[in-house]
Amino acid sequence: MSSPPAATVSASTSPLATSLVLDAEALYRELLRGVRSLMGPQTRLAGITSGGAWLAERLHQDLGLTEPVSVLSSALHRDDFAQRGMASSAQTQLHFDVNGADVLVLDDVLYTGRTVRAVINELYDYGRPGCVRLAVLVDRGGRQLPYAADFAAARVALPPSQVLALVRADDGRFHFAVKEA
Repeated sequence: MSSPPAATVSASTSPLATSLVLDAEALYRELLRGVRSLMGPQTRLAGITSGGAWLAERLHQDLGLTEPVSVLSSALHRDDFAQRGMASSAQTQLHFDVNGADVLVLDDVLYTGRTVRAVINELYDYGRPGCVRLAVLVDRGGRQLPYAADFAAARVALPPSQVLALVRADDGRFHFAVKEA
């Protein structure tokens, strides 16, 4: 069941519109609210490298979770592995038994669904979870695979020529960068 987004924003493809303004910190607070509503006593968080892992780190602090932060890498299961390789990807680190677990996967931006497919394959390499759900900061549409977030803090429409990326500053605060692909 998907919660209503905190914001729905459309980016213009007009040459005059060169930036999209999203308050990543406000969206993080909405994500925190959404994650709290999805959490049960046995729910385990796992962030997708790298933006989802940053979100998982901060959520662990804000939720008072004591276990180490778990990270999922999509690198080994990507359908574009030959082009991308593993150069900049962290390795999967899961600090819980996956078998039968209630896993809440976290990511910064949901777009085509290919990264989600890859991390679900990675998760199943470690066992058979009882339940897998997805919470994201931003759902930008454009799905190529049938994956949907159980919670999205915002829904944003961007042209395929643009990339939306979460950036973490040295002080831990989040902001977004929009770039041409």
